[in-house]
Amino acid sequence: QVQLVESGGGLVQAGGSLRLSCVASDYTFTMYTGWFRQAPGKEREFVATINWNGGATYTADSVPGRFTISRDNAKNTVYLQMNNLKSEDTAVYYCAASTGGYDLRNEHTYVYWGQGTQVTVSS
Repeated sequence: QVQLVESGGGLVQAGGSLRLSCVASDYTFTMYTGWFRQAPGKEREFVATINWNGGATYTADSVPGRFTISRDNAKNTVYLQMNNLKSEDTAVYYCAASTGGYDLRNEHTYVYWGQGTQVTVSS
């Protein structure tokens, strides 16, 4: 069982930046680690994902050039750097890990989930 703990959320003004962190108890048997978000009244949506060694990343078309995913395996941590934040980025952000490498934008591909961290962007 892999446990994921997110941190780094908070309140930020539009145009500001935040870096989210996702610390795992053990990433050994996971393939991809991704970030999803869910705004009030909306479905959870894919944001970005990264493979086990950081060699492959995918980012949603809704956040082109503003969000960057990375990882530091020595720290068992995956990061989501979010720049030029907009009010529409307000959501609970979840970290999730998969054991497979297919259909990466689909939340059902991911079997381990964190509790989420709130990001609120004020305009």
